[in-house]
Order: sequence, then C-alpha cells, then structure tokens
Amino acid sequence: MPVVTVEMWTGRSQDQKRALVRAITDAMVAHAGAKPDNLHVIIHEVPKENWALAGVMGDERKD
Repeated sequence: MPVVTVEMWTGRSQDQKRALVRAITDAMVAHAGAKPDNLHVIIHEVPKENWALAGVMGDERKD
C-alpha cells in the first residue's frame, strides 16, 4: 500500500489537485510499479501563515 503525501500551501483549485493526484498516480505506476487501486495520495494543505522558509513566514514572503 504505497502512500504519497503532498505538503503545499492552500490555494489550488479542486481541478488542479485532481490533475496533480492523477499525475502522481501515473508516475508511481510507471516508475515505481505501484498498482493504482492500492495507491493513496494525501494532500495536506497548510495556510501560508503556518509555514515558514528561511525564518520568514509564508504570508510575509515577497517571492
């Protein structure tokens, strides 16, 4: 039972997440020999104000 976890900021549409899950599934089948029926993809969406990079909160970043 392979599990792929994606951590990302909130803000993507349901269609974007659907496409991402499909692409991850296809890649795991093609490159890792996973069976699609046994593959779990979990998306954790984190608000920018709860995620920091290099000491700067996501909602304060300028890039």
